[in-house]
Amino acid sequence: MARIDPARRVAFDVLRAVADRDAYANLLLPSLLTERGIAGRDARFATELTYGTLRGLGSYDAILAACSDRPVAKLDPAVRDILRLGTHQLLGTRTGAHAAVSTSVDLTRRVVGPRPSGFVNAVLRRVAMRDLSSWLDLVAPDRAKDETGYLSVRHSYPRWIVESFRAALADPAELEQALAAGNERPEVTLAVLPLTPSVPIAGTRATRWSPFGAVLADGGDPAPLIAGGRAAAQDEASQLVALALNRVPLEGPASASRHWLDVCAGPGGKARLLAHLAARDDARLLAAELHPHRAARVREALGRGADGHVGTDVVGAPALLEASAVVTADGLRPAWRAGGFDRVLADVPCTGLGSLRRRPEARWRKSDQDLPTLTELQRGLLEVALDSARLGGVVAYVTCSPHLAETRDVVTAVADRRTDAELLDAPAILPEVPDLATPGEPRFAQFWPHRHGTDAMFLALLRKR
Repeated sequence: MARIDPARRVAFDVLRAVADRDAYANLLLPSLLTERGIAGRDARFATELTYGTLRGLGSYDAILAACSDRPVAKLDPAVRDILRLGTHQLLGTRTGAHAAVSTSVDLTRRVVGPRPSGFVNAVLRRVAMRDLSSWLDLVAPDRAKDETGYLSVRHSYPRWIVESFRAALADPAELEQALAAGNERPEVTLAVLPLTPSVPIAGTRATRWSPFGAVLADGGDPAPLIAGGRAAAQDEASQLVALALNRVPLEGPASASRHWLDVCAGPGGKARLLAHLAARDDARLLAAELHPHRAARVREALGRGADGHVGTDVVGAPALLEASAVVTADGLRPAWRAGGFDRVLADVPCTGLGSLRRRPEARWRKSDQDLPTLTELQRGLLEVALDSARLGGVVAYVTCSPHLAETRDVVTAVADRRTDAELLDAPAILPEVPDLATPGEPRFAQFWPHRHGTDAMFLALLRKR
C-alpha cells in the first residue's frame, strides 16, 4: 500500500466529516492537525486543500460532471470527495498534474479499495487537460441567457445565495465582486485585550477601524497569543458591532446597578469584548446561551474554567469575573427580569452567509427552505431583547448574513409592530467605516468582504421608548 501523505489524508477526513456528520471545518481541522502532529508546510497545505475544495465544490462538481460518465451525485461519497480534492489540486494549486493524480489514486486504494482507482485516474486525467478558466468557460451556462446560473458555477455558490446577494446590493456591478470576495482566503484577525493601550504585538498590524483589532502577518501563528489569553480570533466587523452598541448614548434615568445582556452569547467572542467594555464602564454583563457546550465556551472566553471558577490563562480574568456572569438559558424564555438592562445584544442564529470565507461549507449546508424557521426565531429573539431593555436603553440586532429576510425584514417587522422601538442610525455610530448604509434603509449597517475586508455582518440599533 502506498503511503498517504498526512496533509491529503487530514483534508479528506475533514471533508468526510463535514458531509457525514455536519462537522465544522474551522473547528475540526485545527484539532486534527494538532492530534496528528501536522505543522508547518504540511499544515498549510492541508488547510489550503480543505478550504479550497469546500469553496470550489460547486464549480468542481460541474467540471467533474463533464469528465465522468456517471452522475456526480451518485458516486460513492468517499470517491466523490477524493475527486474533488484532486480537482482542486489540479485547478486551484500549483501541485503538478502527475502528483495530483497519483496521490488521489493512492488515497482511493487506501480508503476505498483498488476497484475505483482506475475510475479516479481516468476522470482526473481528463480534468488535467484544461485549466480552471477554460473549464468554467465550457461548463458554465451562457451568461446572457442565465446570469444567475453562470455566476453560480463561475464562483461556486448555490443559485439562491447568488440571488440573495443580488437583492442586498444596490449596484448590480457589485454582485460579482461580492461573490469573488467570499472565496478569498481571509486574514487572521484578532481581538487584543485588555482595551488599555499596550505595546504592539510583534508580527501583527492594526486593523483599519477597530481600536482593539490586530491582523496577523501572513504565515504567522496565532496559537501563542490565543493560548496566552491576550488575544482571541475575531473578525473586525464582529468587534465593531460590539463597539457600536457601547457607543450609543443611554437616555432616561440611570439605574442603580448597570447591567448589559448578551441574549445568544455562544461561542463567546462578542461576550468577551462586551465584558471588557462593561468593566470599563462599571457595568456588568449577563451572557446567556441555550446550549450547554456553547455556554461552556462562553465561560472559557470570560476567564472561567468548566467549573465556573476564574481561570489563569485569560488576560484580565479576575476583572471579567466581576463584570460578567454566564447562564445556560433559552433566549426565547428569558431567565431574567424584563426591562432591567441598559444595553442588549441579540446576535441571532442565521444562515451564516456573511462568513463564507471562513466557513465555506455553510453555503452547501443551508438552503432557502431554512429561512422561515430562522426568521421566526430571529424575530422572537429581537422581541425578547427589546423587552429586556430598560426605557432609554439600546438594543443591537446583529446577524452574520446579508440576506434581506434575516436583516432588513426581521427588524422592520418587529419595529413596525411595536410602539416602543425607535430605529437609530447605525452607520452614524460608526462614522469611521465608509459605505455601511443599506439600500432602502440607510439606518441599517451592512459590512461586506469586498468593501470592508470583513465578514458580511449586519447591524441594526434600536432604542427602547
